[in-house]
Amino acid sequence: MFISLSTFLISVGVYALAAYLYEQLRTPYRLLKLRLLGDARHRLSIKERFGSWAAITGSSDGIGKAYAMELARSDINVVLIARNEEKLKAVAKEITTECNVQVKIVIADFTQGLAVYDHIEQELKDLPVTILINNVGIGFPGGIARVSKDEAQQLIDTNVVAAAQLSRYFLQRLRSETKKGAIVNVSSGTELQPMPYAALYAASKAFMRSFTLALQWEAAPLGIHVQLLSPNFVVTKINSYSKRIMSGGLFIPTAEQYARSAVAQLRDGVDETPGYFWHHVQNAAMTVFPWRLRLNLSQIFFKTLADKKK
Repeated sequence: MFISLSTFLISVGVYALAAYLYEQLRTPYRLLKLRLLGDARHRLSIKERFGSWAAITGSSDGIGKAYAMELARSDINVVLIARNEEKLKAVAKEITTECNVQVKIVIADFTQGLAVYDHIEQELKDLPVTILINNVGIGFPGGIARVSKDEAQQLIDTNVVAAAQLSRYFLQRLRSETKKGAIVNVSSGTELQPMPYAALYAASKAFMRSFTLALQWEAAPLGIHVQLLSPNFVVTKINSYSKRIMSGGLFIPTAEQYARSAVAQLRDGVDETPGYFWHHVQNAAMTVFPWRLRLNLSQIFFKTLADKKK
């Protein structure tokens, strides 16, 4: 007996709603469950779960600096990796003044090709680093026609190659040493749809999402936790093109507010998250709409920004 058209449409609607709710509530439900009902294993500190040393790329300012500070407050020794030595020394001094942890700085410019990874591996070989925060990233607001050949390559080297190479290295290292640990790949909310006038940046974050979600399956049997961390707007230098973003707000936290929340979610073992409560809410509202509609809205926003920079 054939089902009626109305029954079929209701079934499709129920399935679509269930799929949407699963995607949006999966992480908040896990956090709520762990924090209210979690067993002793889930009350462990980051240090107890993943080890006592972390390496953070792009840690001279912004989310990377704030994340390193928050890890240090959790009694984690940190390796600060970035290209500006003066800024790194200032961050290291700030951390050691506040926290009783060890700090090492590694000068590395991810736009300089494969040699940078040999340098990083050499610098880290004698340290028991078991936590990697792949945070380094750059962006160039504006249409692709305004981006130079060098800028395009720099973005790919920094946003794509760095995460792939360092994730590969740490996974191999942890596996060979039979150690548990964590790899956090910092993506962006722009991973959710193409972004005209921010095409290279959004595409690099779409790579980060696909790469990290696949890496989770390869790392899990080894006892290695891999997290996809995808913030929306945060008050950081990469967003300095917009006075509105830099003024902050409920949905636009400071780097310190964001890092406090993100580190707590790493401690809780979350595997995919925007990292901040109001970004969860923001994503739930945005993804109600089809990605093509979101693409149209985003191109208006970013084109306006690009026009202001002319």
